[in-house]
Amino acid sequence: MHCPFCGTQDTKVIDSRLVADGASVRRRRECTECKERFTTFETAELIMPRVIKSDGTREPFNEDKLRSGLLRALEKRPVSLEAIEQAMQNVKSSLRATGEREVTSKMIGGLVMENLKALDKVAYIRFASVYRAFDDIREFGEEIARLND
Repeated sequence: MHCPFCGTQDTKVIDSRLVADGASVRRRRECTECKERFTTFETAELIMPRVIKSDGTREPFNEDKLRSGLLRALEKRPVSLEAIEQAMQNVKSSLRATGEREVTSKMIGGLVMENLKALDKVAYIRFASVYRAFDDIREFGEEIARLND
């Protein structure tokens, strides 16, 4: 680590502590040349894959879109914010676990549906009706029948 005061490459770690519930490490460092002390923080950089949309365009993963889709499906349903955040983390973890640089929006929709099915059946049907673009009541009935299997 370069010293921010004199630019020397050689610094030593004096103290290390976990911060933010273990999400990052705080390191107290000292320059071996000028003896100045400074603090650095180390966190894991988790890169989300890019999204290939149904029309073939590509865009960065957008956590806000994921959240709004879940919230819209779960509107006025008895599901806690903690459960919604956990579902979001499940989707994001599954996407990172693929190891792929790009994933399809269809795959993301499938992961969201899996998580909604476990959270709330009504929200699952709401999301499925939009995601799969149901044309008539028969398709609703078929999806509900599959839900009961």
